[in-house]
Amino acid sequence: MLSFAEELLLLALDDEKGTIVDKTSVKYGLVGALLMDLALANKIDTDIENLMIVDASPTGDDILDDVLAQIAQSKGTRTTAYWLVQLSQSSSTIKERLLDRLMQKGILKKEEQKILWVFARRRYPVRDDKEEKEVKTRIREVILSDSIPDSRDVVLISLIKGCYLVDEIFSHKEIDGVKERIEQIARMDLIGQTLSGIIESVTRAMATVGMYPGF
Repeated sequence: MLSFAEELLLLALDDEKGTIVDKTSVKYGLVGALLMDLALANKIDTDIENLMIVDASPTGDDILDDVLAQIAQSKGTRTTAYWLVQLSQSSSTIKERLLDRLMQKGILKKEEQKILWVFARRRYPVRDDKEEKEVKTRIREVILSDSIPDSRDVVLISLIKGCYLVDEIFSHKEIDGVKERIEQIARMDLIGQTLSGIIESVTRAMATVGMYPGF
């Protein structure tokens, strides 16, 4: 089973270009997905504002353990928004590590291209699109139906909403028809709903002050 972060990264992948969609919200979303993976492992918990350590012992996942260790080393309790911004400073490294993991699993491959024979551009075309199609198909089916989604899909849909990735899954003609359903599902999980709202707020705040850190 893929992690929340791995699934979110696949959803943010532009299939034609083989690159991650250029949205500032995605960098915060990946951090949010890692936090949700830690919450699922009963390592952290959140309330309306704060994020707390529940169990600082390693998970066995090197990416999650690095994030968990950073949170555990902090003196005092911090807000979830603080950790989204703080951890997002390493978003490029996090993204590369997640991409490497997806390559190790045989889902993506890496290609180096030269633009004007000088500038290097890295692409990550899909090698095996089974996983990518599966997550997109699963999320579409949940949103387009009136069935009760499982807890994992609720969390992922909350992250998709917070990252403004709905248009990567639905066409422009479909979006208006699914907005209400997405809102309904996103409200089903307190942590996911909280993270989604914070990701949106942080993204808007950074855009307002003209801060677009590199991803």
